[in-house]
Amino acid sequence: MSSNWPAPAEHPTLKPRIVHVWSLALDLPHNTIDGLRMNLADDELARAARYKFDRHRRRFIACRGQVRQILANYLGTDASRLSFQYGPKGKPALAAPWSESGVEYNVSHSHERALCAVALNHELGVDVEHLRTPYDFEGIAAQFFAAEEVAALRELSDSARLTAFFACWTQKEAVLKAVGAGLSIPLNQVVVSLAPQQPAVIRNFLDASGQSTDWWMQNLEPFPGYVGAIASQGSSLEMACWQFPVGNG
Repeated sequence: MSSNWPAPAEHPTLKPRIVHVWSLALDLPHNTIDGLRMNLADDELARAARYKFDRHRRRFIACRGQVRQILANYLGTDASRLSFQYGPKGKPALAAPWSESGVEYNVSHSHERALCAVALNHELGVDVEHLRTPYDFEGIAAQFFAAEEVAALRELSDSARLTAFFACWTQKEAVLKAVGAGLSIPLNQVVVSLAPQQPAVIRNFLDASGQSTDWWMQNLEPFPGYVGAIASQGSSLEMACWQFPVGNG
């Protein structure tokens, strides 16, 4: 299977109010993994070494290495030269001097795929999930979703319910990642629409000051068997979706 998104002939240029979302494969040949590993910093290598299973270690290296390449292409530097900093809840960002560029990014991975979203001067949240049947996903929804979302999920047909569950989950995660909150804010405080085949909509979410703010959010279909969502606080943005690496369509 191939990505639902094309690979550009050359690396695109970031422009204001346009978000680029990249689909990354994580199960890569050994020689590719070895090349990506060479660009990682000591703390990233230490994190990779903590994985018990080789497959998970290789996927971590594949994700971090490709994200470094994507960001380096935008910044016109070598992937190994980039440095990063992390927010109170672990949200990553470029560290100085790269933080002065205005380039913001966010990453999510699931199973064999990852998404990397990049924009200028816009805090982003992105999430991707592999469509599989988790244990008692309706029970999970009852525990973590808002009451109106649970009711909407139960009204759907059996065939639509699983995809709607993951669409709801990714939308919530994207919003919380955009504000750098992680799961410190309960998922049921972000209320979204579950209507199948309809645009993603945030029905209710209060920021840290208790105020309701405008949000831009989009559903994503990066690869067969995966769903995702991207969110950013403020007015709507344009979006371009690509497959990485460039020119490998």
